[in-house]
Amino acid sequence: MSISINAAFDSGNIDLTMIEGDRVDLTIRADHLSEFYQWFHFRVAGAKGRTLTFRILNAGNAAYAFGWPGYRTRVSTDRAHWRLAPTDYADGVLSFTHSFDSDVAWFAYFAPYSMERHQDLIARMAAMPGVQHRELGTTLDGQAIDCLTLGTGPKQVWLYARQHPGESMAEWWMEGALEKLTDPSDVQARALRDKATFHIVPNMNPDGSRRGHLRTNAAGVNLNREWHAPTPERSPEVLCVRNAMDETGVDFAMDVHGDEAIPANFLAGFEGIPSWTDAQGEKYYAYGRALAANTPLFQTERGYEKAKPGRANLSMSTNQLAERFGAVAMTLEMPFKDHDPSPDPEYGWSPDRCKALAHACLDTLAGFVDGL
Repeated sequence: MSISINAAFDSGNIDLTMIEGDRVDLTIRADHLSEFYQWFHFRVAGAKGRTLTFRILNAGNAAYAFGWPGYRTRVSTDRAHWRLAPTDYADGVLSFTHSFDSDVAWFAYFAPYSMERHQDLIARMAAMPGVQHRELGTTLDGQAIDCLTLGTGPKQVWLYARQHPGESMAEWWMEGALEKLTDPSDVQARALRDKATFHIVPNMNPDGSRRGHLRTNAAGVNLNREWHAPTPERSPEVLCVRNAMDETGVDFAMDVHGDEAIPANFLAGFEGIPSWTDAQGEKYYAYGRALAANTPLFQTERGYEKAKPGRANLSMSTNQLAERFGAVAMTLEMPFKDHDPSPDPEYGWSPDRCKALAHACLDTLAGFVDGL
């Protein structure tokens, strides 16, 4: 039986260059109308009993090639459990090996979160008591931008994820957050629902997610550079979400992402916005300190460089919402690698730990929301 490489499915991305013996040469396709690429997701059939080495030949020109050192590919035979595969990066080529004891296996940059799973999540959560669903708008490909609202409190909390579709850990986090918030036996969740109204957009970029993009929508646009002036032609996803935020106001916002290079979970804030005050900023810093104290899955030592006074990029959602609403806004970044302060040698940073971090984020917010 010959080896088959296939990525013609939801979130799939790879092109086969050559198979020579036990070596498979591949390239990642760039996002449509964009030069961004790094996300890959494909399956291999017909290799049972063999050990293959896969080489991604164009890895050195990927969007964040500096993130490859220390990275390890995910592999699964059941699409439920994604383990780490031995991986190397040298001379611009990412290589990884796998010994096949099954007829078929899947490989991915991170554990995928398909649009079919997204639909299942929306169906499950929309049926929960106290949850309201509305479609804020549609994408360029005609997919829905789903928003789930729950809680009765006066504080307006917005959680939104996956502006960059290849950062699939963001929707795993969202699944964990929704499961906690809808758990009738969870004391902290009940307190949060009494004190705040949650507006949750689990996937801001369905088109890029389905197409297997790393960073952009169907028009090749990076949605997290559109928040100052979104348009129906370029960024209808941002436009409909920002319009909904204008209707409710925003007291607290978390934009959930993944980072290619830093092997840790961290927050990025809104330093440098024109209306910055130390009082507003201290609420953001206090939340980060409290989260680090609450869980070993978060730290405050590593992260991005802060913007200088008056130099914040207002096209990015966290800066725009902090400036527009006076919100305590932040970007949560999770790794494609592992959370080095508390590593997992078998799974790395994983869907289960994304969900556990979501629980910790909400537990921290429960002790924080009164001060917003």
